[in-house]
Amino acid sequence: MKIGLYFGTFNPIHVGHLVIANYMADFTDLDQVWLVVTPQNPLKDKATLLPDFHRLGIVRAAIEDNRQLKASDIEFHLPKPSFTITTITHLIEKYPVNEFSIIMGEDNLRTFHKWYNHEITRKCHFL
Repeated sequence: MKIGLYFGTFNPIHVGHLVIANYMADFTDLDQVWLVVTPQNPLKDKATLLPDFHRLGIVRAAIEDNRQLKASDIEFHLPKPSFTITTITHLIEKYPVNEFSIIMGEDNLRTFHKWYNHEITRKCHFL
């Protein structure tokens, strides 16, 4: 299965997030888009975020009618802060038959040079 991973704090999820997720689900070869709720982005202040499970609940409610979209709490169970390379490595090990791509918005592209471990570009595709 081809899965697009759309990472974000989703604090809160908004129409822009949903437009991107739906577009990727409808107009690419992805089978599903997982909205990965990030508990602690190392480039953001945790104090400004709503509680983790509250943000996850809002994402679930926002996408409940779309079977191509899935809310993921995978980063809730991984070390903090949340580094995308750690999550990708974990998912590849847990779901070896799946092919993962990262859905990245312009805001993250601008700060990509600050990301921890650029080896991620060898582990998955970017959309």
